[in-house]
Amino acid sequence: MELDMERFRQIFLQECAENLDVLEAELLAMEAGLTDDDAINKVFRAAHSIKGGAGTFGLGEMSRFTHHLETLLDELRSHKRQPTPALVALMLKATDVIARMRDDAAAGGTGQSPDAASVSAQLEAVLGAADSEVAAATAAPLDDGHSPWQLVFTPYSDILASGNDPVRLLRELAELGLVASQCNFGKLYDDDFDPQLCYLSWTLTGPGDIARQDIIEIFDWVEDECDVVLTRQAPTAQSGAALAEPQAEAPEVAPAATASAISASADKTAPARAVAAEQSIRIDIRKIDQLINLVGELVITQSMLASLEGIDGLDTQERFAKGLSLLKNNTKALQESVLGIRMLPISFAFNRFPRLVRDISQQLGKEVNLKLVGEQTELDKTVLERITDPLVHMVRNALDHGIETPELRCQKGKAPGGTLTLSARHEGGNVVIDIQDDGAGLSRDKLWQKACEKALPLTRDRRLDELSDAQVFDLIFAPGFSTAAAVSDLSGRGVGMDVVKRNISELGGSVEIQSQLGRGTLFRIRLPLTMAILDGQLVAVGEELFVIPLINIVESLKLDPQCLLKAGGGVVFYQLRQQMLPVLWLSQLLGTRGEPGAMPLLCVVEAAGRKLGLVVDALLAQQQVVIKSLEQNFRRLPGISGATILGDGQVCLILDVPALVALHVGQQGDSDAISAA
Repeated sequence: MELDMERFRQIFLQECAENLDVLEAELLAMEAGLTDDDAINKVFRAAHSIKGGAGTFGLGEMSRFTHHLETLLDELRSHKRQPTPALVALMLKATDVIARMRDDAAAGGTGQSPDAASVSAQLEAVLGAADSEVAAATAAPLDDGHSPWQLVFTPYSDILASGNDPVRLLRELAELGLVASQCNFGKLYDDDFDPQLCYLSWTLTGPGDIARQDIIEIFDWVEDECDVVLTRQAPTAQSGAALAEPQAEAPEVAPAATASAISASADKTAPARAVAAEQSIRIDIRKIDQLINLVGELVITQSMLASLEGIDGLDTQERFAKGLSLLKNNTKALQESVLGIRMLPISFAFNRFPRLVRDISQQLGKEVNLKLVGEQTELDKTVLERITDPLVHMVRNALDHGIETPELRCQKGKAPGGTLTLSARHEGGNVVIDIQDDGAGLSRDKLWQKACEKALPLTRDRRLDELSDAQVFDLIFAPGFSTAAAVSDLSGRGVGMDVVKRNISELGGSVEIQSQLGRGTLFRIRLPLTMAILDGQLVAVGEELFVIPLINIVESLKLDPQCLLKAGGGVVFYQLRQQMLPVLWLSQLLGTRGEPGAMPLLCVVEAAGRKLGLVVDALLAQQQVVIKSLEQNFRRLPGISGATILGDGQVCLILDVPALVALHVGQQGDSDAISAA
């Protein structure tokens, strides 16, 4: 029997990622002074496991590099060395290198990292130095401005789907003088090759006189679509002394991965983009036991119903009805149990933020205390993966724009250190995530001034005193909107918050802002627990049936023709109390069969803070529906998020309310900007 080594390799890569999480978490605790022998032993075991596994699967450079870290941890474990701040910082840097090696191996490479040689030299220098010499041995040398550049450009697999072309970026780099010296083919030749994905990555080199900012600016518009590591190439070490003073510059990471201090943290913000041979999930054994018990109950119920076949009588009917009731209850419990298998604690997303906050706060010269609340709150794995990027962007904004510097906070009578709180909790069928800081807060006047400068639609014929706080604060979600005085590696380009809101809306969620000037800001995100099942309202349009997600429905009412108002360009509005709503006839949009109903109804839906009236013929039952992907089984349809199968076997399309609102309200103008005469 031949062993499937690729399968074991994937298990190792998954366990390696988990051990890296342990390394990072314990090292951060060590840096904060929370050190004991158990913690050091835990870190040592994690490094030892990575080294052994890397050697087993032929990742020689990864194994050798981790050996240096393991040796250093062994000296800490035996109390030959103390965990000084400089030493912990170096070990965190080494953890970042191992993470990049692991990512390279997962993409089909041999476990390489462009800055491995530099950090390895620093580790070797520390192993031969006393504690008092560690800071000097690990200090990054100044940029000499002459050593050649080396750039590692790794596009995410789905970069082509966003319209970005890596070849165009390579051409722009070539115009600067950076030439591709190596191309990594990754999984290009695997059997499951997908022509719509990008499998390649490149290593480029160029003269050292090219300005770093010129290189970085090329990646401004693809910051969420790739990883970029920019380093100075080190000259060959000539003597043993060269090892004690490593020549390679610490990696400078372009905005695609924020700043150099947070390169590894940013790399972890897009786990769904990495090309992986398979996806897996770790499940609590108690959930498996519960599933087995429920399957057993189903088998018993099926046997009971089968025993009634061919038997007549009143008693048989009662037993049959009882069996159907049991079958219904067991099926519902089985459904909840299966969905529970995909539920993961939000700590999988929250655990990356201690490192991110630590690196960014150090870069900005701020003191920030991070608080995590509700880390065991569970939500669907798909939702968890897709909400990570928006959370990272909002945390970065809170650190950069929200929390002030220690000097400014002291002038305002605040404590020098700011507090950033991430919390999660269940509310009904939703998960609520709060990102709250005690920083400067949002200024209505400043936001309004910037909106007027950009001539945003809301500023037309409206005054600031006519708008609520929610309407003014929502301006930050406008494309290109930024109040930053200067562009930095972290923010200021006006790119991001509009994408954050769009991504949350695509998940069927919403985001709201509460802020007090001088006291802080709260971002509140509401998300569905799962994307596999939704509560829907069944509606009839002609002879067709459609599902509208209940979470998007505000109200339903009988359509009054007297309230319909026509505007220029054939646009129709409905006067609902003191508000004018854009109206959309689903029969015309979807081309349904059959005559429209004699008494149409108006279903008012909302997404991203904007409302739209959908005209339907009838409201039918409300029910839970299982979402089936339309793209996998047919093709993508505008305004349709998926399909479901009803109890009678009929296929029913599920309306994509955020897409409909964005398309039609965006074309017809914001309904908030139109008031009834």
